[in-house]
Amino acid sequence: MAIFKRLRDLTMSNINAIIDKAEDPVKMTDQYIRDMTEDLEDAEKAVAAQIAIEKKFKQLYEEQAALVEKRTQQAHTAAQAQNVDLARRALEEKNAAEQKMAEYKASYDQNKAAADNLRSKLDEMRKQLTEMKNKRETLVARYNAAKAQTEINKAMQGFSPDSASNGMKRMEEKMMQMEAQAEASNEMSSKAKSLDDEFEKIGTDKAVDDELAALMKQYENK
Repeated sequence: MAIFKRLRDLTMSNINAIIDKAEDPVKMTDQYIRDMTEDLEDAEKAVAAQIAIEKKFKQLYEEQAALVEKRTQQAHTAAQAQNVDLARRALEEKNAAEQKMAEYKASYDQNKAAADNLRSKLDEMRKQLTEMKNKRETLVARYNAAKAQTEINKAMQGFSPDSASNGMKRMEEKMMQMEAQAEASNEMSSKAKSLDDEFEKIGTDKAVDDELAALMKQYENK
């Protein structure tokens, strides 16, 4: 039956293989769960219909079997009463009932076998669906882990220990250069300040000398 095609096609190994190739295994898994759930509902209806046919033929078979038993007893009763015509009619209906009973029994056996087969497949579908639901979280965790690893690998493609080491070395050299420039700037600033101080000192000393000379001159003729 077409209703069970998904059950034949989607074993867990096939599902895992398809999921591994899918761009988004999580969405693919959820879609399979939805599809399998829908198929399971359709399958349950189909199995219920088949079981109804099985039960109908069983009922017809049992009715004819009961009629065969009844007409057999009636034939014996008529024979004991020496009623030949009545015994003949009972036997004729018994034989007709036996023929129908055999036909209904064959149909019942055939439909029961079909129903049993569908029950087995339905149980397998339920098992597959339950297994898929139970494994979903594991599949999601695997997918997220793989996705994270892929992102890390992409980030690491442009990174290498050598490039990091070279970058750090260049930064150290730049820092040493900046420190040297700062030190040289300090020295230049220090020299300029000292020169100004010298000139200022010269000016101060001259003023003192002039004042001292004037003072000494006041007392030259005394």
